[in-house]
Amino acid sequence: MTAAPVPYRVVRRIEESPATVTLVIEPDGAALPAFRPGQFAVLRGFGAGQGVGEGVGEAAVAVSGILEHRSRLAHTVTSAGTVPAALHAARPGSVLGVRGPFGTDWAPEAADGGDVLVVAGDDGLAPLRPLVRSVLARADRFQRISLLVGARTPAELLYRHELRCLADASAAHVTVTVDRPATGWRDRVGAVTRQLDGVPFDPSATTAFVCGPEAMVLDTARELLHRGVPGGRIRVSPERNVCCATGRCGRCRLGPVPLCGEGPVVGYDRVAGLLAVQEL
Repeated sequence: MTAAPVPYRVVRRIEESPATVTLVIEPDGAALPAFRPGQFAVLRGFGAGQGVGEGVGEAAVAVSGILEHRSRLAHTVTSAGTVPAALHAARPGSVLGVRGPFGTDWAPEAADGGDVLVVAGDDGLAPLRPLVRSVLARADRFQRISLLVGARTPAELLYRHELRCLADASAAHVTVTVDRPATGWRDRVGAVTRQLDGVPFDPSATTAFVCGPEAMVLDTARELLHRGVPGGRIRVSPERNVCCATGRCGRCRLGPVPLCGEGPVVGYDRVAGLLAVQEL
């Protein structure tokens, strides 16, 4: 992990939705240490004439892709907020400052020999995307792989082409649902948790990976517990505003747990009571 931002250059910009883009970046010199699925970086955007040590500020952003022999990274960002808006506006050739890697990872090897269930809500699909790719690359180590994705509307669904390709492949069972369908939508409608009945998994041999809005994470984890998935085999990444990435500012705390250091991925059995308090 590095304290000073390392320059990375934007090599590709992919529009996911009107408010969301994925930036593919590569080191403009020395690369950062390798990231693992679930970890995040702190990105700094720059204006004209600004150097790597300057800029509009920093934002913690999940890694949504680990590419090209682990030298390229992908980050999916929205335009909400001053720093995210500056990142969202970056074009190919722009330079960003990058620090990391930070945080815990999904640890997909814990699921070896059993079923893998990935449940993503809204932007929670971004930090889960490297996990899905990692699991599919080692598909022979698992019994079944299932991906359940929910979004508010079809327009807000991330990685639509990639999801279609996965749905057409035989390595994973893919279910996509939205809360509010648009004209021409032919997939499922309704909350993510309501779609679990159609997902094949053996609760006693399943490791679940869940990310999204905290209410969705809580509802999904409770439903999985009800179906027999052990709490220790449900790994969650609740949404929190990570700022300093050191645990000092306290803004990302979930009760006594600083998610920037002891998270963002944690076992549900550790934070179940804390998430329940947050909904009151």
